[in-house]
Amino acid sequence: MKVLAILEHNAGRLHRMSWECLAAVQQLASEAEAALVGSSIAELAREAAAKQAARVWAVEHPLLENYTADGYTAALEQLLRKTTPDLVLLPHTYQTRDFAPKLATRFGRALISDAIAAGPESGSVTFVRQFFQGKLSGDVRAAGPGPHFASLQAGAWRTDALAAGSATIERFAPQLDAAQIRQTPEAPFREAERAVDLTAAELIVSVGRGIGEKDRIPVVEDLAKALGAELAASRPICDAGWLPMERQVGSSGQTVSPKLYLAVGISGAIQHLVGMKGSKTIVAINKDANAPIFEVADYGIVGDLFEVVPALAAEIRKVKS
Repeated sequence: MKVLAILEHNAGRLHRMSWECLAAVQQLASEAEAALVGSSIAELAREAAAKQAARVWAVEHPLLENYTADGYTAALEQLLRKTTPDLVLLPHTYQTRDFAPKLATRFGRALISDAIAAGPESGSVTFVRQFFQGKLSGDVRAAGPGPHFASLQAGAWRTDALAAGSATIERFAPQLDAAQIRQTPEAPFREAERAVDLTAAELIVSVGRGIGEKDRIPVVEDLAKALGAELAASRPICDAGWLPMERQVGSSGQTVSPKLYLAVGISGAIQHLVGMKGSKTIVAINKDANAPIFEVADYGIVGDLFEVVPALAAEIRKVKS
């Protein structure tokens, strides 16, 4: 199966979700390709070509210097008609949500959006999507000839699975005219500035409602300090105002993929798991042996967090000293 990853870039850097998208392509494709769209993107193409793929397409034109849905759609439509991939994967970003449905419609296809998993099945690919804010999951498979289109949720694929390589770089110059582009480029959308960017943290200690009271949060905060980790929380903690909303992990918070995610007193509701299941190592501490968090944890401690957490923090300090 020939699969093409559309790699997004901003301010001269490849978006971190582009690497996750390329990791998914390497997993699913017998022939992996990638494409970047813009102007003067040779250096970004060389960066992408250092990963395992058959080729990297540099789709360049002066009218693509700034993103517009019309420009990207027209350029990528021409590339796809030339390269004829079976499947096109994109990171589920604001930019993808803007232009990808339009691109898919050019081929009479729908966009399978925000997939959390995918796997080959009967010569095709089955995607897993969530519904009703993560309460249900369903399998979705595109029917008919390609190209088919899917966007991938942040954190669903690990970038540490990316294989290095030496891909061929091919330049593609689409035929574009200024009259085709109806939008006036504006500054890219930016979320409100956060005091804490949990997506960049390598170590996270997260607290859930098992803590019981706001005054007890320093017990978990002390463990985070001992580890040198960021403190995070599940939604009930942030909704109650015990920690700021910017520290929330989950479907309505931040999606993280640290090297270590330590969940303290978190039962493991699906809305929370969506935001942290891409973590490399997950450790759970919970007094309920049947808590769903243990289903995704690499290591689990069944016990009273008020006994386990202080003892763990003390041992960590002892090892570090």
